[in-house]
Amino acid sequence: MTSSALKPAADLANTNTRRVPNESAEYRKARQALLVEEIELRRHIERVAELRRALPPGGEVTRAYEFVGESGKASLADLFGNKPTLIVYSYMFGERREKPCPMCTSFMSTWESKLPDVEQRVSFVFVARSPIARLIEAKQARGWTGHRLYSDPSGDYTRDYVSKEDADLPGYNVFTRHDGTIRHFWGGEMGAGTMDPGQDPRGAPDMDPLWTILDTTPEGRGKDWYPKLSY
Repeated sequence: MTSSALKPAADLANTNTRRVPNESAEYRKARQALLVEEIELRRHIERVAELRRALPPGGEVTRAYEFVGESGKASLADLFGNKPTLIVYSYMFGERREKPCPMCTSFMSTWESKLPDVEQRVSFVFVARSPIARLIEAKQARGWTGHRLYSDPSGDYTRDYVSKEDADLPGYNVFTRHDGTIRHFWGGEMGAGTMDPGQDPRGAPDMDPLWTILDTTPEGRGKDWYPKLSY
């Protein structure tokens, strides 16, 4: 829907009749102003999603990538299964890392119960640079059952789509397959170079519910707190 067909956010906010017991007039005025911004944010998120969906065809995948999964070797095409779209989340668990990245692990854990829903529409796999045996061991330690794990033993995929230097970095990439042709559709490109002062590198919208939940609290995300593998 075009912006010209939408009612002004302030008009929508004025239809809000919700009130909290004992709130002050000062609070209500500020909350209504915040509601206008929340409506605008929702609209901006949808505009960004529309622009993403309208991207022209991405680069064709012509290289034969080989992964090792829990059931053996697999090509990139194999990872699609019977779906036309494939999401590949690359997580930080390289051979030099003693344990998987706590941030990646926390992020991936939030998807455990959502994967059956997601995979009704697209294929979703997780790739790291450690041997598959290490990935399986860490998966079992977390109690995950839905994550489909793959090792990138040669690092070819990682260097092409995550880090040219084969650095231990996270990556989120979406691929499409039509008439046998695989193309890169979209990948996260926000990082240290695009972050604002005082913030950690983050994408938008933030796909990790951890931070979205904390953003609704007076404490916020904090400046020096990060999830751990155990508490």
